Amino acid sequence: MRKDKPYVMYTLFAINTIVFLMQYLLPGLSIENQLGMFSPSVIWQHQYWRFITPMFIHFGLMHFALNGVVLYYMGQQCEAIFGHWRFAIIYLLSGIMGNFASFAFNQPTTLSGGASTAIFGLFGAFLVVGLHYRDNGAIQALTRQFALFILMNLAFGLFDSTIDIWGHLGGIIGGALSGWALAVPYSQDRFSTRARATAALFFIFAIVLFVFFGLRKFSMYQ
Repeated sequence: MRKDKPYVMYTLFAINTIVFLMQYLLPGLSIENQLGMFSPSVIWQHQYWRFITPMFIHFGLMHFALNGVVLYYMGQQCEAIFGHWRFAIIYLLSGIMGNFASFAFNQPTTLSGGASTAIFGLFGAFLVVGLHYRDNGAIQALTRQFALFILMNLAFGLFDSTIDIWGHLGGIIGGALSGWALAVPYSQDRFSTRARATAALFFIFAIVLFVFFGLRKFSMYQ
């Protein structure tokens, strides 16, 4: 594991904080409505930035605080394992995949957002690390804890309509596939080239599939 400072995590934490403060101090800008995942705006107004920007907005202090705490602690561990640029790519690709899943499966009237799509991607990437480091007791203990956290959150999501369960599932998929494709530096002998290429192809396939389901959903409402 790398020992240098997790400056990518600090940067992501700072961006989320700045955007939240803007939401709180400048409510007239309606930032969440401009940047959140809202499928009709993507389809009819071609606002494709909504596949990226929702991971930087939050709905209320509790939403921001919870995601901020998890990002702070989980981000440090993942950045130490994957390194700076891999961690940044996994985080962003996970958030994007989560937003594509929201686009595909949420109701058209749903406005969603939050760093949890990307954060759940970090959990997904860590599960992949656990699969490749079965001989490491510390990693296995963390993997079991994270797997339990994921299962509990998904279970709560079935009963709480405010939780974007599709975004979380998409984030997990995105994190697992991007983490597998990028591999852990200095330990790439544990990740075969064929498996990494397959993971990258599955990532692209999942995006295409989510776009198809999203477009199909809107065609049914016309």
